[in-house]
This record gives sequence, structure tokens and C-alpha cells, in this order.
Amino acid sequence: MATHDILVSIEPDFARRVQADWLTGIARITLEHQDVDDCQLSVAVTTDDEIHALNRQYAAEDRPTDVLSFSQEEGEAFILAPDELRHLGDVIISLETAERQAVEAGHDLDAEMAHLLAHGVLHLLGYDHAEPAEEREMREHERAVLAKAGIAAH
Repeated sequence: MATHDILVSIEPDFARRVQADWLTGIARITLEHQDVDDCQLSVAVTTDDEIHALNRQYAAEDRPTDVLSFSQEEGEAFILAPDELRHLGDVIISLETAERQAVEAGHDLDAEMAHLLAHGVLHLLGYDHAEPAEEREMREHERAVLAKAGIAAH
């Protein structure tokens, strides 16, 4: 059985609106769907202000966004110790943006958070949506993960 070490941190003010265990489950479903063996990743649920600062600093976008992914597997290869888990990277989600998007789309916050987390993990695994064919493939994987989690795709 694969080892998925998933560290979830949630802005303290948001602790009642989203559960770390539930997010861990969504990340694990995404990794299992992609047949990813032993690895680790981190997930942070934060504010619009925090994700705005990250988006400005790392993506040159001066606005908040819903999700950012920071892969540890892009660029030069990093040599791991023999007993060390592969570190995929970090997924950062703005709960405030997720809440607005859920309302606009007419579904609940859990569905929006699951979609954003699956999307972010897929980015860590190398998926992108810059080209139409890439976007179709990524959306298919997102829908499959959401279905496996019992969430209607949007």
C-alpha cells in the first residue's frame, strides 16, 4: 500500500469551515487515482490577502486567485535519501475565493474545495491547462477524482 504523507494547515479563523481530515482524503483520492506511490505534499488553506501576495511574488499576477501549486519536481532533479518520501510540493487554496466561487457556481463549499485541491494536486503531478487538449485531459481527471469522492463535478 502506498504511503501518502499529506500535511494540511488551515488558517485558524477557517477551522470551522473546512476540515483537515476531509482535505487529506481528497488529496489521497487524487494521488490514488493517478497511481502515485509513496510521496508527501502539503496543503495550506489561507486568506485572499496571503494568496494575493504569493500570486504577485511567484506568478507576477497582482490579484488573489483560488489555488496555487508549487511543484518540488520542476527544474533540476533533487536527490533524496534512500528512506525519504518523494516531495511533490505545496498546494495553497484561498478559502475566501473558494467561498465566492461556490456561491457563484451554485454548489457547496466542499465541492469547490475538492475541485480546487484536486486541480492543485494534478498540477503538482505535471498536468496543465494552457492548451485545449491539456485542459480537456486535466478536467477529465478532476471529474474522475470528484466522482470517486462522491462529489458532482462542476
